[in-house]
Amino acid sequence: MTRGSLLSLAAIIGLLSVGGVRAQDQDPVYVFGTTVVIPSGLQGVIYYISHSAKNLADLEKDKPRGTIYTSSLNIPPQDYKAGFPGITKRFEWFAIDYAGKFWIAKPGEYGWELTSDDGSMLYVDGKLVIDNSGLHPPVTLHGKTELAQGLHTIRVPYFQGLKYRVALVLRIAGPGQDYRVFSTEEFRPPSDSSTSVFPTVPADAK
Repeated sequence: MTRGSLLSLAAIIGLLSVGGVRAQDQDPVYVFGTTVVIPSGLQGVIYYISHSAKNLADLEKDKPRGTIYTSSLNIPPQDYKAGFPGITKRFEWFAIDYAGKFWIAKPGEYGWELTSDDGSMLYVDGKLVIDNSGLHPPVTLHGKTELAQGLHTIRVPYFQGLKYRVALVLRIAGPGQDYRVFSTEEFRPPSDSSTSVFPTVPADAK
């Protein structure tokens, strides 16, 4: 099977970004999500945007074009030709609005690191923590939040303008810890909790 065939297969089944895919003697393929629902993960609603959009605040959202799911955002800078499972053949001028919930067991100050090409933003509990919007090559920005024990909300709107390069990586560092890729699998409620962690689907996305 050729490399092109492997990428086409990945585009069909929508593999998770956290693990990518690796065939013999080939690099992993990092993608934006899967069409398979991940109850405790992030839900990403896909939109096509205007070619004149330069900032997330300027997005002209139309009818949602699809929904994908992932446990983490881990797409390091890569060539757009790797494809975007769940976004059909759209290689530029699209947006994905990710939302979900996560559980904090150890309260304290948490650091966040957001890398993207093009724009992205990070909201925690409805408050803007990182503004990495605009049209730009891969840029990494940092922010901090004080988090109490319990359930919290997270939202990461992202958009891709011109093709050629893409990137979207979200990392977290807890009190006294090093940065690592944020994953909802790590920040799940206790097994005896009845709390639902799946985000409510917007009415216009149904």
